[in-house]
Amino acid sequence: MIKVGIIALWLGSLTYIYFRGKVRLSFFRTVFNHTALLAPVNAFMYLFSAVPARPYISDTGIKGLVALDENWEVIRAEAANLAQAERIRAAANNDDAGFNSFFKTGWKRFYLKWYDAEHPSAAELCPRTVALLRQIPEVKAALFAVLPPGAKLNPHRDPYAGSLRYHLGLDTPNADGCFIEVDGQRYSWRNGESVVFDETYIHWAENTTDQTRTILFCDLERPLKYGWAARFNRWFSRVVMTAAASPNQEGDQVGLVSRLFRFSAVVGQYRRRFKRWNKTVYQLVRAALILGVIALIIFL
Repeated sequence: MIKVGIIALWLGSLTYIYFRGKVRLSFFRTVFNHTALLAPVNAFMYLFSAVPARPYISDTGIKGLVALDENWEVIRAEAANLAQAERIRAAANNDDAGFNSFFKTGWKRFYLKWYDAEHPSAAELCPRTVALLRQIPEVKAALFAVLPPGAKLNPHRDPYAGSLRYHLGLDTPNADGCFIEVDGQRYSWRNGESVVFDETYIHWAENTTDQTRTILFCDLERPLKYGWAARFNRWFSRVVMTAAASPNQEGDQVGLVSRLFRFSAVVGQYRRRFKRWNKTVYQLVRAALILGVIALIIFL
């Protein structure tokens, strides 16, 4: 009975997440990716969320974000110095599990903070921005993110609903041709302007202009209705999300998930070859393996 209850909870959570919002990926893709893995945890976050269930959040109740908005030029200057020194870049050693797929079209990043992981490089190279971030405990992760001309990030949803996403325009094309679309609603970045959205809705981004877009990108702790729920969110973030830490340079912390991802990236080369050989056979084998794992869980 316990197994049946767990499976029912998992299926119910996954079904809710699939139908949440106006835009959705295929059910196959929803079931066989990280959405399925964290479905019960994310359903918990939605159930006790203190912010409305909508793509863009106009009021998070996090007053500290005003300091980031007001100091956007200070933050932009430090980002510009990093860009000039070519410090904002893709992961060098396949050790960024969270954003690896983004690098394919030229997206680049520099971590300022990642949950409980240590990034000495951030404090050394961006002291004023790091000082501002330390004054806002609700900011759990932060990075500079660059989207070059012609780059596109395909539709996806982020794996963890315990956070909301904050973007602050630093050096952008200031044009509608550089945008993000969240659950079908489009937003174009502008210098000095910020937006908060729920990154667990399907979203994608594209820069169709001839100018590079640079933003401050933050994960904010999702406000929850009850203290005990918020404590669970912080514990989960500390244990699980910190494990996905990726370094800017040697000396920065690398989380366990990102360490394991190095091995996964090697295996992935063979997986992609298999997929290119015959996509239909690849999908059938992938589904069979996942269903086999589920069957083992049910019957053992």
